[in-house]
Amino acid sequence: MSVFHHHHAIPSHDRLHFPLHLHVHHGSHLDFALGLTAALVASALFNGGVALQALDAREAPADQGLKLALLGRLLQRRRWLIGGALGVVGFGVQLLALANAPFVVVQPALAAGLLLLLALGVKVLGESVGRAEVIGVLGITMGIGLVAYGAPERAEAHRSPAAVTAVFILLGLASALPFLLRGRRAKSAMLLIVASGLAFGLGNIASKLLSDDASSRTWLPAVIWLVVAVGSGVAAVLIQMTALQQADATKVVPISFAVQTFVPILLEPFFLRESWRTVAGLGLPVFAGLALSLVGMIAVARSQAVSRLAAGEAAS
Repeated sequence: MSVFHHHHAIPSHDRLHFPLHLHVHHGSHLDFALGLTAALVASALFNGGVALQALDAREAPADQGLKLALLGRLLQRRRWLIGGALGVVGFGVQLLALANAPFVVVQPALAAGLLLLLALGVKVLGESVGRAEVIGVLGITMGIGLVAYGAPERAEAHRSPAAVTAVFILLGLASALPFLLRGRRAKSAMLLIVASGLAFGLGNIASKLLSDDASSRTWLPAVIWLVVAVGSGVAAVLIQMTALQQADATKVVPISFAVQTFVPILLEPFFLRESWRTVAGLGLPVFAGLALSLVGMIAVARSQAVSRLAAGEAAS
């Protein structure tokens, strides 16, 4: 079976109207390839940007954690702004990916940027590549390939407003816990790590809905999703920068990446209706690919080359 699928419209009785938009992609092999390629490029831009920003975050005073003062300080750093610019470009490329490939394909593909960090970490920091790194590289590449092979058609409909709102409230409150709690609990390393991943994940979901609504020229909800995506992205960066001040990068990077990649996939049935009847092999390639991607992501992210670079230790 080909990696690429032909896309057929869902029968009229299944079509959903505003604000339940149906997004059926009548695309070609090139459209799918464009979407997957864009996801890989976006991942490289995101990870490169985070690595640059972490260099300055580590130099900031610990008492500025979770405060706008930290963001204000970082905004004065040219290197941090360059990293932010890479993230903004990556966001645009991510929207292109979501407009051409299924959400379940784009999400794990966003982990591929870890391979760039691994290569840079080996070259810049002189770290060696061991068995775990090799397993991680194979897991990510084979996982993405399996997901792409078995992916359903990109015929997606947004769930009801109540369902979508519930997902955003749940993720929003969970990712905001470091700001809502006070004292030591607010700066618990694990809380910060998970919250940063959830905030990034919230931004990924908002980006998906933004891409769909922009494609259908439904501009009001598109603007709302843009605001949510930007706001959650700013919060995620602030929380992650604080987490890197509190915990070792070998703990922060893999957990945060796993949460932001796979929580949106787990929650997808609650905000999207996707044509899973079109998956290859009863969905086994997709689930196997996601499992391989998760294992590979954790293995690569835990490596000294990636975690040191992501934590801003390249200058040390």
